[in-house]
Amino acid sequence: MTAALFLVEPEVTAAAEVGGFVRLEGPEGRHAVTVTRIGAGERIDLGDGAGIVLHTLVESVQGRDALVARVLDRVVEPPPQPRVVVVQALAKGDRGETAVEMMAEVGVDVIVPWQAERSIARWTADRAERGRARWAATVRAAGKQSRRARFPEIADVAGTPQLVELVRTASLAIVLHEEAAAPLAALTIPPTGDVVLVVGPEGGVSPAELEVLVAAGARPARLGPSVLRTSTAGTVAAGIVLARSSRWD
Repeated sequence: MTAALFLVEPEVTAAAEVGGFVRLEGPEGRHAVTVTRIGAGERIDLGDGAGIVLHTLVESVQGRDALVARVLDRVVEPPPQPRVVVVQALAKGDRGETAVEMMAEVGVDVIVPWQAERSIARWTADRAERGRARWAATVRAAGKQSRRARFPEIADVAGTPQLVELVRTASLAIVLHEEAAAPLAALTIPPTGDVVLVVGPEGGVSPAELEVLVAAGARPARLGPSVLRTSTAGTVAAGIVLARSSRWD
């Protein structure tokens, strides 16, 4: 079993040297010592969520919320290629957070909240800030659970005009649509650049949105014979892309 991952600030991973010591404290230290019951002599990973992970050996536990670990190795994970970007339409209830959690675990790199025409949920003003903060917290927890060196970025909420620009600059942009002729699994995945996957809301991508996105260069594709929920479609699509690229070799 892989070592448990705990989060530290980027300045900690930047300054760490093999053979040196790192102190884990605060909420993460408390989680390690009190909840996970990590003790001296156990191995843990300390990561910043931005590509650097320290493989460490716990030297001592200090109280109920801190420990000191010796750095055994410092690993830097380069930015992955191709980069998987999922445009996730806002969904009602907690389905958006469910989608974000699963996508963070499977390996998505960027998640873009999309205010689609048929989205029941609406993010405006301070609600957009709160929604983005919830998605970021979900990413943090899921990234830790799945031992990711790099956590997904949560972009600002986008409307369709911003989405058009994203599609135009992508190496491959795909709109998931149940009536598309081509299956996603049959498409060739580029080795570099952004692969953008557009996931519609509960009511699907509107005809007007589909027309605009296709005009910008997106390709409609279906996942299979069944119609998936908005909360699961992005994860399944990302898994197909990752499996067909070199990312999961």
